[in-house]
Amino acid sequence: MPDSQAPVDTGVSVGKAASRPQGSQVNGLPPKNIVTVKQHVVEIVSDAGEGAQKAGQAFGTVSAKMGNGVWTVEIIPAEIQPPPRNPAGGSGNRIRIGSFPITNAGDEADLLVAFNEMVLIGRRESLKPGCIILIEDKWRTHPDEEIAASYARVYNELVEDGFKVYEVPMEVETLKHVKNPQRGKNMFVLGMLCSIYGREKELGREHIRFVFGRKGEKIVESNINLFDAGFEWAEANLDFGFRVPPAEIHGPQIVVNGNVAIALGVVASGMEVCAMYPITPATSASHYLSEIFEHVGGMVHQAEDEIAACAFAIGASYAGKCAVTITSGPGISLKTELIGLAVMAELPLVIVNVQRGGPSTGLPTKVEQGDLLAALFSTHGDAPKVVMAPATIEDCFYSVLTARKIAETFRMPVIVLSDANLATGQQPFPRPTFSQDWLAPPIDQSPVPRGTPPYDWDPKTGVSRRLMPGQPGGMFTLTGLAHNEAGKVAYDRGVNQRGARSRSMKLAAFQKTLKTPEIYGDDEGDILVLGWGSTQGAIREAVDRVREDGHRVSALHLKFLQPMASGIGEILQRFGKVISVEMNYSDSLEDELIDADNRRYSNLALLLRARYLVDVDSWSGVHGEPIQPGRIEEMLRHQLTTING
Repeated sequence: MPDSQAPVDTGVSVGKAASRPQGSQVNGLPPKNIVTVKQHVVEIVSDAGEGAQKAGQAFGTVSAKMGNGVWTVEIIPAEIQPPPRNPAGGSGNRIRIGSFPITNAGDEADLLVAFNEMVLIGRRESLKPGCIILIEDKWRTHPDEEIAASYARVYNELVEDGFKVYEVPMEVETLKHVKNPQRGKNMFVLGMLCSIYGREKELGREHIRFVFGRKGEKIVESNINLFDAGFEWAEANLDFGFRVPPAEIHGPQIVVNGNVAIALGVVASGMEVCAMYPITPATSASHYLSEIFEHVGGMVHQAEDEIAACAFAIGASYAGKCAVTITSGPGISLKTELIGLAVMAELPLVIVNVQRGGPSTGLPTKVEQGDLLAALFSTHGDAPKVVMAPATIEDCFYSVLTARKIAETFRMPVIVLSDANLATGQQPFPRPTFSQDWLAPPIDQSPVPRGTPPYDWDPKTGVSRRLMPGQPGGMFTLTGLAHNEAGKVAYDRGVNQRGARSRSMKLAAFQKTLKTPEIYGDDEGDILVLGWGSTQGAIREAVDRVREDGHRVSALHLKFLQPMASGIGEILQRFGKVISVEMNYSDSLEDELIDADNRRYSNLALLLRARYLVDVDSWSGVHGEPIQPGRIEEMLRHQLTTING
């Protein structure tokens, strides 16, 4: 499981590079070769429990404070404690840093730090040709001959394949400062990386004080000593280094992951109740809320199961609060009937679904976008609800503010589809400045005029006044059964039709407030790439690459997936080919059995084909990792070759 999220680290400021100057010689090594690059991708991978994730998070935060654009992705095994030295059980972090805003995890890694050769094998496909590898050397002389032979074999294969492999005595150096090297290698590695990339030493120390401060001065001092040891070892023993100049930063920034951004959005929106049941990868959002929520008048309720969590949130909403429940795919499956109750009873409810791989237990720690159709259609009967998807970590924060307002204004559930890529990734973004506009207006608790029904549906919009228990003249029966305007159970042939129409009109009324999404690139062209959620950064980077060669390719990213804004159909018609790029499954026409009559399309492609009658193609995958911009670029160039002959 991932390391718990540290308190929010704010106040990003640009530090100064610190390292052995280029050309200086130490320990008989050749002069250090310092190379300036626009971006680099770093991976740290270890056995579970050795702290590689924490080291990666720290390196990302320090790099953001140095002024770099940053995006991190956690490498998380599916098991809580997988066997050690297991290629499939590696745990760690991927950190992409750049001299410009970073919006995705990038392509192959430029540098990898491995705590043993077996977890390195599990990351082999993610490495760039000639990648620099720093590997723990203790295994070469391990008393178990099979382990020593395995290490030697992998080392020799890496060298033969052109990788630049450096053996590092991590355990030997760590034991100089702590008795248990498993509790110290990660900070030693953090120090090494800060030396290699010229991170300001004091920024690393400050971050360690921030993360470990609550554990006492002794723990802080020990970790700083390990950090310093790694920094000095790299200064004295490595003959290379990199400099990534800072990006332009305007104003103060914060560095958080998507789950913390969602939790902060809950607080900033003025919501006061979060009901949840622990589930990967959503749990850290409620963990963070449980640390801070009570200080601003909120409460986190951990229910006995997912169904109870949703019921609790609905009950709080009925009592006059606007509540949120945070979960992942399996939790959505369990909450489905109660989401239908919120629709029928017309109670505001915000549901955050941090998507993961499915079905069933699926890929609990891996990313996927497989829940879009479930969010729209899984509730039995006609159950309209708003479905929206943040595209960035910053967007996670603001999406919750928007969701709360929609839920209360239109008295309906709003589902926010985040995913594991956003949930565990870190990215700096401008520190939000509080606005009163974030908060919903207080509920009208004035006496209800005699004879006013609780579901006084507006004939045009379907919206009715929200009533609270105890409000003078506002008593009524709340039910999940079909009911009339008075809330009375009724089976007349026209009653259910009127109720269904009114609930649908609310969705239509909200749709009229949406702006047509902006096209990224030209207004017309050969290819339009469609996406939603966390694929935005990778899609736009791939589009930029092919546009640099003069190709007429654009992108369109949808935030609201139900309802969809006006004007989308017209945009689709202006491009020769339309392709959706998603992290959910779709059939490939290259498979022998697949043809136009039986092909299954990706989630968004299916929706767009049905609504706009446009031949939307799909290119998608469920590999459990964020889609790399390079793979999207390769697909686009293949499509362009086909189009242009």
